Amino acid sequence: MQVVGYETAAVTAEGDQEDDGSASDASGGLYVAVDGDVEYVDAPPGTSLSFGLAARHCAGTVHDGEHVACDASDAPYCDAHSDVWVCARCTGTCLKDEMDCHEAHAIYLAAFAPETFKIGVTRQWRLETRLREQGADRAAHVRTVPNGRIAREVEAELADGEGLVDRVRIPTKLAGLERAVDDDAWKALLERFAPIETFAFDYGLDLSARPVSETMAAGTVRGWKGRVLVVDRGGSTYVVDARRLVGCELTDGASDRNLQSSLGAFGG
Repeated sequence: MQVVGYETAAVTAEGDQEDDGSASDASGGLYVAVDGDVEYVDAPPGTSLSFGLAARHCAGTVHDGEHVACDASDAPYCDAHSDVWVCARCTGTCLKDEMDCHEAHAIYLAAFAPETFKIGVTRQWRLETRLREQGADRAAHVRTVPNGRIAREVEAELADGEGLVDRVRIPTKLAGLERAVDDDAWKALLERFAPIETFAFDYGLDLSARPVSETMAAGTVRGWKGRVLVVDRGGSTYVVDARRLVGCELTDGASDRNLQSSLGAFGG
């Protein structure tokens, strides 16, 4: 059984509720391959995961719902199975044989606690989904443009002119996981843009201290923040980058190896 993918959590914007008045659940999960079949392991809050991790190698590919395995040692994917999304590198000059992003795009700002501010673009209809996939704490839709080429041009101009980043690495996101966004800095940034719409996301993690970073698939799920899985195990709280699980072979039963405790990680 091998992890071949993951699903980020789908949370609602802060204050949004289901029809019954309760806040919607955040739920992510893992795709695992078993003898060529792909199964989904749903992991909403409260789920008990109990997998051990064995060797990690290329996760292969999934074609028409079936897993094609690969024994290459590179993980999560070898060169033969690595997809390069050229749009991620676009700055306005199309890198495809033919431009195909002829639909409205949103230019957005995303805040990651405490004060990392990113500018990005996405198809307008995917805006909230894209923000949740990234685990943004706050966000603002600041421009709408006719196509992806214009969006990338404007993104590059604003990134240079406003001193904003266009990518936030997982370690940066983890460093502020238990913290709140700097309201003053965020408001000051928004004043320069006159947003069309703003968002605030609540992932329901309820963290009072920074969790310990580990790679494991065991524990009681506390929640998800984008691709970051938060679990409680043995009296401590851990964060797992789900991408680091891709390619791992799973075994039944969690490993009993020693794990760093939350208290030890932060000096008491």
